[in-house]
Amino acid sequence: MSFDPAAHRMVAAQRWFEDFRLGERFVLPSRTMTEAVFLAFQAVSGDRHPIHYDLPFCQARGLPGLLAHGFQTLAATAPGAGLFPFLVEDSLLGFLEQSSRFLHPVVAGDTLYPALEIDELSPNRGTGVVGMHSTVHNQAGVLVLDGRQRFLLRRRPAPAT
Repeated sequence: MSFDPAAHRMVAAQRWFEDFRLGERFVLPSRTMTEAVFLAFQAVSGDRHPIHYDLPFCQARGLPGLLAHGFQTLAATAPGAGLFPFLVEDSLLGFLEQSSRFLHPVVAGDTLYPALEIDELSPNRGTGVVGMHSTVHNQAGVLVLDGRQRFLLRRRPAPAT
């Protein structure tokens, strides 16, 4: 049997704009915001404010622990952590936009439960926009992030004649 790199996919069946439905959910893996995650985010972002790495500084301001940067919490909603981008490898044209509201603090030790739910399907002639409501809840069930993401997908190609 010969190996074909093009056939080496997480999800064999590809989906196009028409294949998605309003209300379809993509649950992303939960993750605990450990101090190692805080350090990795600090290294990537360059954010050196002590509220993200100095526990006594945080406690002096009434916080129970290190405060996660908003973008650190937002990163939990990266679609690549779930199946969506693997389903649209052939149809995805671009990530158009995202917006988020940070509703409650996230501190070191919190476990986050992100999810994306399709709330928009806007067809165009050869493409369509898939909008997703993004949420992140903590281990206590508190909604800590509420947002939206939008993607541009190709419509299904016409069958060859």
